[in-house]
Amino acid sequence: MLTKLIVCFIAGIGAGLGTGFAGMSAAAVISPMLITFLDFPAYEAVGIALASDVLASAVSAYTYGKNKNLDIKNGIVMMASVLCFTLVGSWAASMVPNQTMGNLSVFMTFLLGVKFIVKPVMTTKEAMQKVNPRKRFIQSVACGTMIGFICGFVGAGGGMMMLLILTSVLGYELKTAVGTSVFTMTFTAFTGAASHMMIGGVPDLWCLGFCVLFTFLWARIAARFANKASAATLNRATGIVLVVLGAAIMIVGR
Repeated sequence: MLTKLIVCFIAGIGAGLGTGFAGMSAAAVISPMLITFLDFPAYEAVGIALASDVLASAVSAYTYGKNKNLDIKNGIVMMASVLCFTLVGSWAASMVPNQTMGNLSVFMTFLLGVKFIVKPVMTTKEAMQKVNPRKRFIQSVACGTMIGFICGFVGAGGGMMMLLILTSVLGYELKTAVGTSVFTMTFTAFTGAASHMMIGGVPDLWCLGFCVLFTFLWARIAARFANKASAATLNRATGIVLVVLGAAIMIVGR
């Protein structure tokens, strides 16, 4: 029990910081930790991680929304397509070997962190409003389809892919991109967690409770800090968090 508590506490810190700062799926951290240190089956670990993501993303979305850094309208458009394909991805994941699932999103975490440090997102909200709404709608549906499948399939990568697409493709400034990402991830994580548990059964309840609690607490702390930080500081903080988490996951995976 003590080992479970320690592993879940460390995983919750990483997952919470990743969610609050970058809208990253908790599964990018929690899944490899549970698989490596507690010998969890990958499918069960992903289910726990997605469940942990629900409250963490919800409290982060609330914090970003309270600070007017959330685009609900476009978030709902993307969420609709994401939700549908999260179910498809979750079903496909049940037939994939453990190791394949556990390793797919590690490099994306690291590289995205490097991207924010080397080439920060400095787009303003004024520039966001100049994007053609019809073009953004079509891109949101197409990108949401891809993101949803990734989220359901590996339980990770969805938030990171969404952040990358919102900033690079849809032209969002960073805070609004993170806020919109965690808003959408609240619902996709819930859908993914529910489908994983329906297919794979109820996971270890102690680990589930620990991971949900610690991820929620650290996501709240990170989101509050992020909304008070300048764009330059947030880019650096987000990049450092992702690089450290990505490197740590790669080391743990060995």
